[in-house]
Amino acid sequence: MSQSRLWPYRAVLAVDARNFSSHTSTVMRQINADIQRVVEGALGAIGLGEDWEGRAFPQHTGDGYVAGMDTAVLPALVGWFPEALQAALWQWRRANPGLPPLQLRVSVHVGPLPDDGLGVPMVHTHRLLDDSALRELLARVDPKTYNTAVIISERVYEDVFESGLAVGGALASQFAARFVRVKTFAQPARLHVPGLDWGIADPSIFDVPERPGDGPGRTTAPQHLPQPPSGSVSFSQYGQGGTQGVNPTVTNHFGGGHQS
Repeated sequence: MSQSRLWPYRAVLAVDARNFSSHTSTVMRQINADIQRVVEGALGAIGLGEDWEGRAFPQHTGDGYVAGMDTAVLPALVGWFPEALQAALWQWRRANPGLPPLQLRVSVHVGPLPDDGLGVPMVHTHRLLDDSALRELLARVDPKTYNTAVIISERVYEDVFESGLAVGGALASQFAARFVRVKTFAQPARLHVPGLDWGIADPSIFDVPERPGDGPGRTTAPQHLPQPPSGSVSFSQYGQGGTQGVNPTVTNHFGGGHQS
């Protein structure tokens, strides 16, 4: 009897630079190379340097990078990597004062993939990265304060937070529920921006995330929170060194894609 064996489960990490096409060809080449160095530095800072060296199917995507890793690193990718990447991007900005701040979108997914990385989980990782809300998050914030926006699949969210393993200071409530629709892809996911308090963001933009104490996978009913002035949203901004400020006039032009 001929049997097929399931491919190894792999964590898939993908990053993508905002406004990459607005640069000159020379700057594109620099940023293309710098993205990998920034990601490598962030992973090294949280003890995943060797895991990154052994990554599977590494690929430059022009304005980003994607690779597979052992699923054992998922708690670190969810809990520690976003802030480490944010710090690495601040360092990049200090080293490149003549360039616009580099902002990266990040998606994390998991699933069975062969050694060449071709398969449905890879497609889904890129669909998550193309989510309109993820793109708009970086478009509407101050790039000098926020440089990282992360989306993880619901599978990753549940596996990490239901495991009870250490995730640093990350909380399930810091990952806002979001139903992603890109082409034929339609699945729940979770959004995270280091330093952003979803509790005081405009609740009409995203599904309300779980409050502390709610278990992963549970649905929290929408809360009737005070609405900000029309066409704006206010939220906490935690910049480098923990400084806090408020941006009261960020245009709210999200549309569609909300989970009911």
